Amino acid sequence: MSAVSVGGDTHPLRRTPWLRYRHALWLLTTRDLKVRYSTSALGYLWSVLDPLVMAGIYWFVFTQVFDRTVGQVPYIVFLLSALLPWMWFNGAVSDSTRAFLKDAKLVRSTKIPRTIWVTRIVLSKGIEFALALPVLALFAIVFGATVSWELVFFPLAMIVQAVLTTGVSLIVAPLVVFFRDLERAVKLVLRFLFYASPVIYGVSDLPAGLQFWAAFNPLSGVFSLYRAGFFPTELNWFDVAISAAMSLALLAIGLWVFRSAERQVLKEI
Repeated sequence: MSAVSVGGDTHPLRRTPWLRYRHALWLLTTRDLKVRYSTSALGYLWSVLDPLVMAGIYWFVFTQVFDRTVGQVPYIVFLLSALLPWMWFNGAVSDSTRAFLKDAKLVRSTKIPRTIWVTRIVLSKGIEFALALPVLALFAIVFGATVSWELVFFPLAMIVQAVLTTGVSLIVAPLVVFFRDLERAVKLVLRFLFYASPVIYGVSDLPAGLQFWAAFNPLSGVFSLYRAGFFPTELNWFDVAISAAMSLALLAIGLWVFRSAERQVLKEI
C-alpha cells in the first residue's frame, strides 16, 4: 500500500487523491498550530493579544487624545471588525514569503501538491481569525453594538478573503525563492497597505474623489462585508463586486505564477 510521509508521519492512501491531499492539508495546518502554541505559556491568547493591543492604541488615540472624525460608534467594534481580518491577511501573506524556504526538505521530498505549502498557511491563519471572533462578539455586547441582519454576509466575507489571501500568497511564495529581497519588500508593502485600507477608517470617511478608487483595493469590499452586521451603512455592493472579481483574478494569476515557477523553485530551495 502506498503512503505519504509528512513531518515524519506516514498515512495510508486509502482514498481518492483529492481526499488524500485534503488530509495532508489539514495535517500540515494542525502541525503549524501545535508548533506555534505548544511552546507558549499563553497559547491561544497570542492570537488575540496583538489585534487587541493595536485596537486599544487606535481606540485611545482617536477617542481620548483626538476628536474622532472617522469610523462609527462603538469605535472599538468598528476597529476590530476590520483589524481581525487584516491580521489574517497580513499574517498569511507575510508567512508565505518563507513557505518553501522554511520546509525546503519536506517540500522536495513529498509528493503532495506544492500549493498545499501555501494554502496551509492561509488556513492556519484563518483558524486563528475564527478563534478570535468571540473577542469581537464580547466587545460588541459590552459596548452595546447593534446587530443587524446583514451579519449573514460574514461567511461570504471569509470566503472572499480566503480566495484573495490565497491568490496573493501563491504569487509571493515562489517569487521570494528567486528574489530574497522580496521578503523585506512584502513587509513594507503590507505596512503601507494597512494605512491604505479601510481598517481604522471607513471608505465613506475618504474624500469623495478617492472613494471610487478605494474600491480597487480588494480589502475594501471585504471589510465592508465584515462590518455590515454591526454598521449596515458600511456595506457597498460595488466595492464587494470589485473585491470578488479582483480576488478571483488574483487567485487565477497566483495559480499560473505558481505552476510556471514550481519546477525552478524545487531546484532553488
